[in-house]
Amino acid sequence: MKEPFNTLEFKNDELLLIDQRVLPAKFEIFVAKTYKDIEFSIRDMVVRGAPAIGATAAYGVYFALKEFKNSESDFYKACEFVNNSRPTAINLKWAIDRMLNVYGENKTKENVLEILKDEAILIQDEDIKTNQQMGEIGMAVIAQNATILTHCNTGALATAGWGTALGVIKSAFYANKNIFVYADETRPRLQGARLTAWELTQAKIPSKLITDSTAATLIRDGKIDLVVLGADRIATNGDVCNKIGSFSLSVICKAYGVPFYSAAPLSTIDFNISDGSQIPIEERDKNEVRFVGETQIAPLEMDVYNPAFDVTPHQNVTGIITEKGIIYPPFKENIEKLKQKYIC
Repeated sequence: MKEPFNTLEFKNDELLLIDQRVLPAKFEIFVAKTYKDIEFSIRDMVVRGAPAIGATAAYGVYFALKEFKNSESDFYKACEFVNNSRPTAINLKWAIDRMLNVYGENKTKENVLEILKDEAILIQDEDIKTNQQMGEIGMAVIAQNATILTHCNTGALATAGWGTALGVIKSAFYANKNIFVYADETRPRLQGARLTAWELTQAKIPSKLITDSTAATLIRDGKIDLVVLGADRIATNGDVCNKIGSFSLSVICKAYGVPFYSAAPLSTIDFNISDGSQIPIEERDKNEVRFVGETQIAPLEMDVYNPAFDVTPHQNVTGIITEKGIIYPPFKENIEKLKQKYIC
């Protein structure tokens, strides 16, 4: 199965992005032609979701070289500018580093720009295949007739295609597992209400949208069989950084014995950090909480704490679904084994 839309599409030397700021009320395309357009699209959340950010950033490196082919120092500055657009999702740095490695190996070649373009396309294509593999592997944890809770958006809109956690859910649905999905609204940006709900209805998956505060009641009352959500960065001990509200879900799941899974590609594991305390947590604009859309819901003089992510300790995680298999505890040892087998 394939979605009837492309989250990102490279065409006529432009990157076409679904503008996720205006869904579901409008379906608009944001056109990126320069590395500055790419930086803006990531920073302002035209595109979001760790894998989608990575794939988009790869094209940012291509656009940077296109503009600064005769100035290597300016090229590197442009890449760093894109890299600084958002701090938490490791896929951003991973994609840029991969593109820069390819550049370093080929910079003396006349067709280096074409080589970088091909590498960006490859990163995009690989992400779709990775997500499909993750879906096939991950749906094994979803029983027949299961009711699943998910948080934030982890579908095709958060990736180059198919999705991570929502990709696992879609794979189970298309395998006729007769599932039902509850989607958290995911305050304050409402990615669950605006994006996940849109994707679920597009795929015709039986589902209901709930407020974030309803999830605990459903879990307590035995109405949730498992939680499956994504990740923006995973530490080598299995700590999972994901959208704010994920940690509280993990605590409730642990209290009531509900399995809690994170689905993410290997590129989301940060092999340079030992635990979640080393993950930078992005704090976003205060008006994201003071307003819903253009409607003010809180006094402007009221201060706001608005972290975009939180860290779930590995002790609360049942398993981490990747394209190479499901990682179970002990996470530190098993993540290291995966690194030795597939990364080194």
